[in-house]
This record gives sequence, structure tokens and C-alpha cells, in this order.
Amino acid sequence: MKLYNTLTRKKEEFVPLVPGEVKMYVCGPTVYNYFHIGNARPFTVFDTLRRYLEYRGYKVTYVQNFTDIDDKIIARAAEEGISPGEISEKYIEEYYKDAAALGIRKADIHPRVTENVEEIIAFVQKLIDKGFAYEVNGDVYFDTTKFHEYGKLSKQSLEDLEAGARIEVNEVKRNPMDFALWKAQKPGEQAWDSPWGKGRPGWHIECSVMSTKYLGETIDIHAGGQDLIFPHHENEIAQSEACTGHPFARYWLHNGYITINDEKMSKSKGNFFTVRDILKEFDGEVIRFFLLSAHYRNPINFSRELMEQSQSALDRLYNAKGNLEHLLENVEDRMVRDEERQLLAQWKIYKDKFIEAMDDDLNTADAIAAIFELVKEINSNVKGTSSKELVQRSYALLVELAGVLGLLNKRNEEAIDPDILQLVEERQKARKEKNFALADKIRDELKEKGFILKDTPQGVQIMKRNESGTKPQF
Repeated sequence: MKLYNTLTRKKEEFVPLVPGEVKMYVCGPTVYNYFHIGNARPFTVFDTLRRYLEYRGYKVTYVQNFTDIDDKIIARAAEEGISPGEISEKYIEEYYKDAAALGIRKADIHPRVTENVEEIIAFVQKLIDKGFAYEVNGDVYFDTTKFHEYGKLSKQSLEDLEAGARIEVNEVKRNPMDFALWKAQKPGEQAWDSPWGKGRPGWHIECSVMSTKYLGETIDIHAGGQDLIFPHHENEIAQSEACTGHPFARYWLHNGYITINDEKMSKSKGNFFTVRDILKEFDGEVIRFFLLSAHYRNPINFSRELMEQSQSALDRLYNAKGNLEHLLENVEDRMVRDEERQLLAQWKIYKDKFIEAMDDDLNTADAIAAIFELVKEINSNVKGTSSKELVQRSYALLVELAGVLGLLNKRNEEAIDPDILQLVEERQKARKEKNFALADKIRDELKEKGFILKDTPQGVQIMKRNESGTKPQF
């Protein structure tokens, strides 16, 4: 398997530090609101990477943090008249709901900043002791001039970064690019005791501390959105490697941006959409399919048209799955014919294509294409006259490959309203009585209600479509 390493700017063969095991850290949300569609992309993409690594036999330890103390959380708490802890607790629970809707599995460990303050203080103190950090009036800063490889992730020299930096009036930092490890308490803010007085952690330090605590000084994969390359991940590398003396992460992965109708997402433009907004209309699995339909490093445009295309494509997969389930219930247990053995050998070609795509820097777009090639062949060749083994193995492979992407996990036959079943029975009766006008009328009525009927030699098959609800304005 090859992964594109932002650190080296090239695809590299993935070789974990410990054979058969992968230690992986993905930056999680700052919990002051519902997460938006831009946040959803790294959460979904790297959940898929984790699934694929497990599929390939690796034991993966997956850590994703919650930033539960931050300027935005403090401001939101002040707005709502409750504590920062109550705000973060509320939106952690809401994160889990929306993540579950997108098929994002929980991490093995979801550490929170507020649960690791003691370790953060010790980490900062070690940086001070080693000469990489300094204290000014209760604030502690990392001295970027002391870490000579600063800029190696973003491929910018410290001189270039400093040239573009602005120094605020009364700035107490020694150098423009120095960043806060610890912030002195402001009036009314939540704070912890430290050797430098009451205060709270800076943003960047939390990930270094929690990654080191739960995964060790050197991890295999650190991942997040492209916007985190600088300064967040750059600063993580500097403080981590300065503290431990060892490489922080061996592979750095970053996903591309999301635009909204070809424009940058922005609250001021009115094109800012949370996943909770989008779930009012589209099922979470449709969102997941959309996010995986392009290569993760490429930019992706979010629009109603593309979401509807994703809906239609996912419906095709579910219909293929439903057809096979219908056949499994009704097909006779026949002997496997020679031509069916040839088909099963052909199915392996599509599995190999899927694996080849995923091994090529997690190319989910080509992996999905391989699944659709498989579905096309299954739809053309697996019939009511097929052997049960052909149906079973076709079904198993479809579910296996889609499952690696976190797709097709829902039951095809959700409970169907008795009134719908009654209409189906009336249509069947009309067909038997050769009252085709009535049968067609009922069929059209069912279609309007979101149900498609498929007549097969084994009986009528009812396929349920996802219907649009309240439409957000995107």
C-alpha cells in the first residue's frame, strides 16, 4: 500500500513501525457547535482508511481528540450563559450522533484536553527545561528559532514565515512565529493551576501530548484536513520532536478542501452547512458516499446536484443488494454450472481492482468504480435461474467491498407500512384479473409514495427509495 506523505511530498510504501500494527492519530473537533461538511470529510476519509487497514489485516489503534477548552467554546458558553464544560459536553454528544449517521466509527480512544491538563503541564515544563520554551507574565511560548527544522511540513523557511507574520502592538513574544503552549487566565475564564500561574493549554500542545500519551513518542499516521498543515501540524512536529528527540509521525496525511457550489464555505456568504443541516434532507450514508466519491486529496465541490447524484448511485447499490437478498430467499439450491464458475473467477477481478485502487493512496473513487463494475455484471448474470452458491457469493462480495467503505450497512427491508403492502396486494390482484389499467395506476401511486415495484419470476419485489424532506438552501 502506498500513501502520499505530506512531509516528503510523494507517495511512499506504507511500512508501519511495528509489523502488523498501526498507530494512528486524527485531529478531532473543537466542540462548540455541530460539525460542518468540511469537518465531515477528514472524519469520514480517515475512518475509511482505518477500516481498510483493518481489512488488510492490521491491528489499528485509532485516537481522535476532542478540543473541549478553547476561545470559541468560552465565547459560546458566555453567549448561552452556561459553563464551557456544559457546552463541550453537549456538542460531544451531538458529534457522536452526526458521526454515527455518517457511519463513522468511534475511535479506540477519544481523549479530551481537560482530562489531560496535568500531562500537558509536564510536557510544557520539559520544553522549558530543554530551552525550547519561555515564560512571560504567565504565558508560555515555544521558541521556533530553537527548532532548526521548523517549516519542514509546510515547506516554508522560518525566514519566509516571519516575513509574512504580523506582530501585534505590545507583543511579548521573542519571535513573530513563536506560539503559545500555555495561556495565562483572563478574568472569568476556566483555568488550572500551573508553575506559571493559573491558565489553560494552548491549542497545538494538546495533540502532541495526547498522541504521545496514548500512542507513544513516534506514531505511524497523523492525519487531518489540509488547513491544519500550517500552523497546527507544523507546531505539533516542532514541540513534539523538541521534547522527545524522536520523529513525531512517519506519515502525514491531509485531505483537500470542500467548496460549496464552487465557492469557499463561509458563514458571511450564507453557504455554511453543518452535517445536521444536510441530514434534514439526505441520509448520512449519502453524505458518506459523496465524500468518498472523489480522491481524498483532491478538492471536492458540494452541491445539491452532486448530492442527488450520490443518492441515485447509492440507490443503485442498494437495489443490487436487495435483488440478491430477494433471490437468496427464493432461488432453488441448484448445482453450480461451469459458466457460473467462470463468473465467480471474474468477480475476483473486481475485488483485485478494488484493492489496487485502495492500495494506491486510498483511491476511493476508483474503488467505488470497481464496485459498480461488479454490480453491472451481477445484474446482468445473476438471475432467478442461478445457483444458490452464485447468488450467495455475489452477495457476500458486494457487501464485503462496500463494507470496507462503510456503505450498504443498513437493512434493505425496513418495516414497510401495512397500507403499502395492501396496495401491492391490490395491484397483484388487478394483474391476475388482467385489469392492467388499475395495476398501472396503483404502481404509479406507489412510486409517488417512494416505492418501486419489480416483477420477478419469484414474485414482486418492493424497493424503497429515499425521499427528500425539508430542503436546506444549498
